[in-house]
Amino acid sequence: MKQENWNNMSVKEVLHNLKSSHDGLSFDKAERRLKKYGKNILPTKKKFTAITIFLNQFKSPLVYILLVAALVSFILGEMVDASVILFAVFLNTIVGFVQELKAENSLAKLKEMIQHKSDVIRDGIEKEIDSENIVIGDIVVLRAGDRIPADGRIIEAHEFDVDESSLTGESVPVSKISDVQDKQGFGKSKDNLAYMGTVISRGRGMMIVTSTGIETKFGQIAQLLKETEEEDTPLQKQLASFSKTFGILTFLIVVIILLIGLFRGIPFEEIFIIAIAVAVAAIPEGLLVAVTVVLAIGMQRILKKGSLVRKLVAAETLGSTTIICTDKTGTLTEGKMQVDHIITRCSIYSSTKNEKCGIDHMKVISIGMICNNAKIENPDDELKDWRIHGDYTERALLQSGLNAGFNFQDINRDHKRLGEIPFTSERKFMATLNQDKSGDYKIYVKGAPEEIINRSKYVLIDGKKRKMTEDDLRNLKKKQNELSKKGLRIISVAYRDLNKDVSSKFKEENDDELVNNLVFVGLIAIKDPIRLEAKKTIELAREAGVGIVMITGDNRITAKTIGNELGMRVEDNNILDGHQLDQMSTKELNSIVDKIKVYARVSPHHKLRIVDALQSRGEVVAMTGDGVNDAPALKSSDIGIALGSGTEVAKGTADIILLDNNLKTIITAVEQGRVIYENIRKVIVYLVSDSFSEVIVIMGAIIFLPKEISLPLTAVQILWINLVTDGLPDAALTLEPKEENIMKEPPRKTNEPLLNIEIKTLIISISILSGLLSLAVFWYVFSVTGDFARANTITFSILAIDSLVYVFSVRSLRHSIFQKNVFSNKYLIGAVIAAFIFQMFAIYHPFFQNILKTVSLDIYDWSLMIFIFVTEIVIIEIIKYLFLSQKKV
Repeated sequence: MKQENWNNMSVKEVLHNLKSSHDGLSFDKAERRLKKYGKNILPTKKKFTAITIFLNQFKSPLVYILLVAALVSFILGEMVDASVILFAVFLNTIVGFVQELKAENSLAKLKEMIQHKSDVIRDGIEKEIDSENIVIGDIVVLRAGDRIPADGRIIEAHEFDVDESSLTGESVPVSKISDVQDKQGFGKSKDNLAYMGTVISRGRGMMIVTSTGIETKFGQIAQLLKETEEEDTPLQKQLASFSKTFGILTFLIVVIILLIGLFRGIPFEEIFIIAIAVAVAAIPEGLLVAVTVVLAIGMQRILKKGSLVRKLVAAETLGSTTIICTDKTGTLTEGKMQVDHIITRCSIYSSTKNEKCGIDHMKVISIGMICNNAKIENPDDELKDWRIHGDYTERALLQSGLNAGFNFQDINRDHKRLGEIPFTSERKFMATLNQDKSGDYKIYVKGAPEEIINRSKYVLIDGKKRKMTEDDLRNLKKKQNELSKKGLRIISVAYRDLNKDVSSKFKEENDDELVNNLVFVGLIAIKDPIRLEAKKTIELAREAGVGIVMITGDNRITAKTIGNELGMRVEDNNILDGHQLDQMSTKELNSIVDKIKVYARVSPHHKLRIVDALQSRGEVVAMTGDGVNDAPALKSSDIGIALGSGTEVAKGTADIILLDNNLKTIITAVEQGRVIYENIRKVIVYLVSDSFSEVIVIMGAIIFLPKEISLPLTAVQILWINLVTDGLPDAALTLEPKEENIMKEPPRKTNEPLLNIEIKTLIISISILSGLLSLAVFWYVFSVTGDFARANTITFSILAIDSLVYVFSVRSLRHSIFQKNVFSNKYLIGAVIAAFIFQMFAIYHPFFQNILKTVSLDIYDWSLMIFIFVTEIVIIEIIKYLFLSQKKV
C-alpha cells in the first residue's frame, strides 16, 4: 500500500483512507487483505539445509587429517589402508551429519514454539490473533509490556510511552498521542506513530495498522533483519577450549610417536599411518556435537513438561539453581481468581447471593466492570461460556459483574470512557473518566485499599454518600484484616462526581491530584485457590536443596497466610514488605536476604534488588515475572522465567517461558537441567577414556616392546574402533534417562569444574587400565604362542569390546552398575548390540579379516577377554564406590 503522511491526518481521515473504522475490519475483509498483502512477517535467516550440514562435516580438522593420511597411503601404494581411511571419513561424516541434523531440527522446533499474539478489534469484538495475521487497517489494542506488532497510527492513548531504542538507540521512552502532528519521524519526544518491534513501557492505547512485514520501518532497516546468533554457552566454550588443548597434546604425542618409531627403525609409511590413526583416536571429535545434542534433547524434554527453553545456556544452568523466586498468582495458585466477598460499610454480602445484593453491593460490582480493561471475546454467547482476556484480577471482576446480571456491552455504552490513568505498581490504583447516559461525568477508581482509603473523603451507605469517620475507617480495616488472614486478595473501589471543566482537565492531563475526595464504595475480596500440587512441589524443591521464595503484591497478612498454607513456615522475622525494602540499605538487605521466605506488597523494581542480594550470597537465582517492569530482574537473574501469560517484553528477556505458569514445571525443568549436566559428563568420560586407551597401547608398545615386534594395533584397526564400534554407543549415551534420586542431592556448585576430581580419576583410570591390560595381554599371548596375528586380534577385540562393556558402568556416576536397570536406555542396548555384531564381522568374516588383518578366535581367547572385561568393570566400580562413599560422609 502506498505510504502516506499518516501523522498529519486526523484519526477520522486515517480510518477513511484505510477503509476501516473504530470497530475494526470485518473478518472477511481482514482475510482478503491477508491474501493480498501477505503475512506480517520479516525475512528470516536462511535455515541450514541437510545438504549444508552434510558439507560442513568436511570442514572438520579430523577430516583434514584423515584425507592427508589417505593421500599419503595412495602415494605409498597402500590401497587397502587408503580405502579404509576414506571409508572412515565417510562414516565420520554420516555420524556427525545425523547428530547435527538432529540437534538443528530440535532447536528449530523449539523456536517455532515461540508465537507472538496481539489483540485486535474485528467486527467490534476484541480478539487475540497471531501477530503474523495482522493486516493493514486492523485496530490493535496496545498495553504496557506489549511488543508493537506492525507500524501504525495512534488513535487512542492513555499515558502511553514507547521504548523505541531498538530503532533509534535512544533509551528515553517516547510519549505517544493521538493528535495530528505536523512532522513525521521516529525518536521524537512525542508523536502519534508506532513502529514494529518497539516496546510499550507504560500506559495503554490503540493504533490502526498502516504497514506490515517488510514495509515497516523495522523491515526497511537491513541490519535489524539479521537474526541474532545463538551464542555458545559457557560449557560449550569450556569444551571448545578443552578440545583445542587436547588437540595440541595429541599433536605432540604424534610427533613423539613418529620420532620414536623412526628411531626404532619402523618404516616411515607404517609409523606415519599409525601416528595419524592415533591422532584420530585421541581427538574426541564428537564431543562438542554430542554436548549440543544433549542440550537440545534436554530442551525438548523440558518442553514436553510445559516449559520452553529459549537459550541453550539456560538448559545448562538450570541444574545448579539454588533459589527460585516465584510470583504467587498463577504459579503457586491456579490463576483462576473469583470474587469471594464484597464488603461495604453497612454489611458483607456473598457473591453467590446476587438476588439479595443491596444498592451498595451492586455499585461495587458495576465499578469493578467500568474501571476495567478486561475484554470479552464473545459477549453475546447465549450459553454464557464467555472467553475473557486480560489481567487476572480484572477478569475476576468482570466475571463477577456478568454473574450478577450486568450486560458487558450495556455497561460500556452507558458509561462511555473518556480518559484513563493506568495502574502502576508505584501508583497502586487505576482510574477512568466516564460519562454516563445522562451526561454526568465521574471518575471511577480501583486499587490497593490503603491507597483508595487515603484518597477518600466520603463513604457510600445505602446509596447515599456521607463524610467518612474514624469509626468507618476502623471497621473497614478490621474487615480487611479478617479476610486477609484467610489468604484473600483485597482491593477497593470508589468514585467521584466531576463537573465538565474538571473532567476536561482529567482528560487532557491525566492528573493524579484529581483522584482525591473520593466516595469510598467498598472492598472486594478475591480468592485464587492454591494449586493442589504446590505444597508438595515446595517440599520436593526443599529436598533437592532448592529454596523457594514467594513474591507477591498482596498485603503482608494475606502473603503470610498463603505462605503457611503452602508449608513455607513463614514467621514475622522471615517476611518483608515493599515499604521495609525501601527503608533498607543494600548492605542491610544482603545480610538478611537468605532468611526471607516471603516478600509482600512488592513492586517490580524490588525484584531486581532481591535478585542482586541473593546473588551476592553466592546463590544461583531463577526469577519469574510477567510484566514489562519485570524485565530488568529477569535479565539480571541467572535464569529468567517468563510466565506464558506474560507480556512480550518479559518473554523476550527471559531464558525460559513457562507455558503452564506452574511452579511444578519449574522444578521439573531444574531436574532436567541436572540430567543434562550429568549426561554431558558421562559422554565426556566415555569419549575421552576411549581415546586415551589406544594412545597408551601404541605409546607403550613403542617404548617397551622389542624393536622386532610389530605394533599391537594397525592404523585400520584403530580407525575401526574409533568410528565403528564406539560411534553408536556415544550417540546413544546422549539419550540417557534421568537417574533415581537425582533430586535428592543439593545443586552442584557454580565453581565446580566440569572435569572434577571424580571425572578425571575415572578417565585416567579407565584409559590406563584398558590400555595397559590390552598391552599386557598382547605380550602374554605373543610370548606364549608366538602367533602375532592372534595376539593382535585379541588386543584389537579387547579395545573394541571393552568400551561396549564399561559404557554400562559410566552411564551412572552416582550408582553402581549392579543397582542400575540395564534396559532403561533402549537406544544404548541397541547401539551396543549393533556395535558387537560389527565386531563379530571384523573377527570372523573373511572380507573383514583381509582388511583388518584379523584371525578367528577360539573359546580360550574369549575366556581371556571376558576376564579382562570383568576386571575392568570391578576396578571402575571400586573407584566409583570410593567417591560415592566420600559423598555420603
